Amino acid sequence: MEGAKTFHTIDEYIVQFPDDVQEILKTVRNVIKAAAPEASERISYQMPTFAMHGNLVHFAAYKNHIGFYPTQRGISAFEEALSDYKRSKGAVQFPLNKPIPYEVISQIVTFRVKENIEKAAAKAKKK
Repeated sequence: MEGAKTFHTIDEYIVQFPDDVQEILKTVRNVIKAAAPEASERISYQMPTFAMHGNLVHFAAYKNHIGFYPTQRGISAFEEALSDYKRSKGAVQFPLNKPIPYEVISQIVTFRVKENIEKAAAKAKKK
C-alpha cells in the first residue's frame, strides 16, 4: 500500500483522528488497560493491539464506527451483549453516533485474558 501511513505506537495511531474520535479511542485503550494491566501494547495489522500470551484484542477507528476485534471466541461468548451491533466472526462495530459499550468491552477483555492465560498454561503443561 503505497503512501499508507505506518504506525509504530498506539499514540501515533490515535493522534491522526478528529478530537472526538481520539477521545473514544483513548477511552477504549484505558478500558482495555484496566481490564488487562499485564498486557503489552503494540501495533499489529496497523491497528492498536493488546497482547498477553498472544494477541488479546485489536481496535480501530473508521469513518462511522469503532471496530473491536476480540477473536471469534470473544464475540461468540458475548453474543447477547453484542446483539445490537453489526458483527462478524471475530469483530464487532460500535457506531460513533451511539454510546460505546465500555463495560462490555471490559468484560470481553477480561474473558480474553483468562482464555489466553489458560491457553498458555495448557501449552506449558504439554512441554
